[in-house]
Amino acid sequence: MNERRSLIGSILRIVKDPGIAEDLSQEAYLRAQRTSESQQISHVEGFLHQTARNLALDHLRRSKTRQTYEMDSGAPEALDGMPADVYSLENALIERERFREFRSALSCLPARAQTVIVLSRIEEWPNHRIAKHLDVSERTVFNDLKLAMAHCRDALHRLEQK
Repeated sequence: MNERRSLIGSILRIVKDPGIAEDLSQEAYLRAQRTSESQQISHVEGFLHQTARNLALDHLRRSKTRQTYEMDSGAPEALDGMPADVYSLENALIERERFREFRSALSCLPARAQTVIVLSRIEEWPNHRIAKHLDVSERTVFNDLKLAMAHCRDALHRLEQK
């Protein structure tokens, strides 16, 4: 219990808000637990205090950035004349057509090239992982990805030319 108070006190000196200090101390404990599951922590108290300090400093940085870039909520007239950040019906239809064309182009590719582009661009796997998964060389993955990207790009370009 004293350790918890000490941790919250350390955070409170940085963030100056008891609620935030409580939340950040809880996050520090959670991170310590996650870390201890994968590796030995030799000085738990030191680890907790350093983690809490880092979390508190990150919180201050985010708060400062937020204050710099967020608008004053008391000035709704500042939004007058600003275009809405929503798609028009026309844009939605255009994007839907582009997506259909992309799916059609993708379906024309060999199965391995389809798998490569999905794993690379959607699942964000690195080429070496895809190569191992498909039991092919990284060069083959690179070539399949190049083929798939060019094919899909050309299909979308043809659509724009219509």
